[in-house]
Amino acid sequence: MSIMAVFILSIALLVQQPAAPAPASASLDYEYFKTRVQPIFTTKREGHARCVSCHSTGTTMRLEPLLPGMATWNEEQSRKNFETVRLKVIPGNPDTSRLLLHPLAVEAGGDPAHDGGRHWTSKNDLEWQTLAAWVRGQKGGAPAAATPGKVRIIQTNAAGDNVHIIDPATNKVVGEITGIEAGHGAAVAGNRIYVSNESDDTLDVVDAKTLLVTNKIPLSGHPNNIAASRDGRRVYVAIRQEPGAVDVIDTLSVQKVKSIPVKGAVHNTYVTPDGKFVIAGSIAGKNITVIDAQTEQPSWVLDFDLGVRPIAFDTNADGSTKNMFVQLSDLNGFAVVDFATRKEVTRIKLPALPAGKAPFEGGGNASHGIAVTADGKTLVVCSRLNSSVYTYSLPDLKLLGSVEVGKAPDWVTLTPDSKSAYVANAQSNFVSVIDIKAVKEVARIPVGQVPKRNITAMLP
Repeated sequence: MSIMAVFILSIALLVQQPAAPAPASASLDYEYFKTRVQPIFTTKREGHARCVSCHSTGTTMRLEPLLPGMATWNEEQSRKNFETVRLKVIPGNPDTSRLLLHPLAVEAGGDPAHDGGRHWTSKNDLEWQTLAAWVRGQKGGAPAAATPGKVRIIQTNAAGDNVHIIDPATNKVVGEITGIEAGHGAAVAGNRIYVSNESDDTLDVVDAKTLLVTNKIPLSGHPNNIAASRDGRRVYVAIRQEPGAVDVIDTLSVQKVKSIPVKGAVHNTYVTPDGKFVIAGSIAGKNITVIDAQTEQPSWVLDFDLGVRPIAFDTNADGSTKNMFVQLSDLNGFAVVDFATRKEVTRIKLPALPAGKAPFEGGGNASHGIAVTADGKTLVVCSRLNSSVYTYSLPDLKLLGSVEVGKAPDWVTLTPDSKSAYVANAQSNFVSVIDIKAVKEVARIPVGQVPKRNITAMLP
């Protein structure tokens, strides 16, 4: 073949090759980047430095430096990060995008070298899949849908630096979140676990699959308990400092978006079963503030003669809130509040201790920890003074039975099948498992130092 023929053939082959796809920056969604991709850069993985630690200083992919005291970026910084990071991907092609190949293990198809180490051992890693979804054009604008999972009990440890995950099918600890000192309340929205951190005055954000802390959201003051909205768009944080507030966390931007002023430092926050109201109880203010979840403004306030402690709710046939069962300071029992009339209708005192048995005086309120079963038939109540758990029938509030547990039962959460109660014994460092129907302790699960708040959730 002549030189000219070879040249002509080469030109023909080049013409037949499809042109490399032009970068289609419009296909890369900013909202998805801000809410799903950016948290990966601040995630602390065991044995690894965070991405932001290197990529906000001397690398070619230069992220905006985090502002002092901030765990994530503001809107202006996020926009700049988006412009920086999108240059490191080929829209529609995650398998050829440098952002996804550089930290990937070589044996999984990653680049030969990465000065930041290998964050993902395979393309099945949740973070890699999150990045790949963005590169393929996934849109943001809604909380991440929860991966179908199993029921888990999340137990915080008030004097520890960890949170335990319990499988109620086996009554064994099956996971542990580390690095959160003095964790208080917990909530789950989408594929994230939120824990109020009393040591740092932050709301810590945890990936529910990896159990790694991905963000620390600064709060307006010292936090107590927390609650998530029914749609997963908000987390409401009780601020225990005067003058009192409920901080509102947006789970899309992973930032505090407002503080709702209330009268008195807030002990606990709840969302009513129908999702229409946020309830803030104050010990110092001796009141309950009912906040409209749609407007996020106080709707009405109910005053008491004693400080407000834990609260539970039952419902009407249409799902609206019927009663609030309110534990009060120094009351070994609870008050019953009719939600529609906004009035206290009665108070129930727990049974007195048997003759010759001394009350337990250490730690916590006289009665602390209360919950209603999912079937609406039983109220479960803890007593620190009596070191016991009591059950009452609903709606008639007749005493069904009691069982002695560990020292200072402080909180209780129930399984969705209404069969089991998990009681955190703050001065015994274990969780008691109660058969609700039999009113019998069936297991004790060792956990961390001074276990208090716990919740029941679906986790991957």
